[in-house]
Amino acid sequence: MSGGRRRLLLAGAAAALVGGPARAGSQVEEPLADAVRTALSAAIASAAPPSPNFEQIEDRIAYLHWLAQVSQRLQPRLAERQTRIDLLGTLWYESKRAGLEPALVLGVVQVESGFRKYAISAAGARGYMQVMPFWARLIGDGEVARLFHMQTNLRFGCVILRHYLEIERGAMNLALGRYNGSRGRAEYPAMVQAARRQWLLAAV
Repeated sequence: MSGGRRRLLLAGAAAALVGGPARAGSQVEEPLADAVRTALSAAIASAAPPSPNFEQIEDRIAYLHWLAQVSQRLQPRLAERQTRIDLLGTLWYESKRAGLEPALVLGVVQVESGFRKYAISAAGARGYMQVMPFWARLIGDGEVARLFHMQTNLRFGCVILRHYLEIERGAMNLALGRYNGSRGRAEYPAMVQAARRQWLLAAV
């Protein structure tokens, strides 16, 4: 990698860590097979409150430690404590539900919206995870305004990212690029991965 290219990627990663405009790209609406649409719709519609349930006390202790550490790190972005706790609890729940790492989803939220609930990108993507409106029509109830609801937005985002991971056979950078509408380009995955590493450190 050239020095100029490396500096560009590092600058982009630094910008992601301090926030900025909503970065959702022009994600492509792709045709879905009926079976895929049905599965995604079921994953979105499945009613379950974002309340973690632990069988082992050690798991609950680990979760509470994560919540405290990450909440402290998030404070400069979200000053109100209850807002942070609600967001992080829901994000953790929806990440685990979709089989994703919470630090990865935090990285996506940071780069996509800068933790702004009502962010709208130039492409029209909405909310924390910058979900494109066409997803509400494809697998939701068609109500685009619901994408500003915290749990709805996080659930859509996590389910969509999991869907892209399956399409890309586990290739995370390709899935992230597809999520952002920039598949094949390194900048966006690099920013998300840089943010992810920071959130991993925050939870230690």
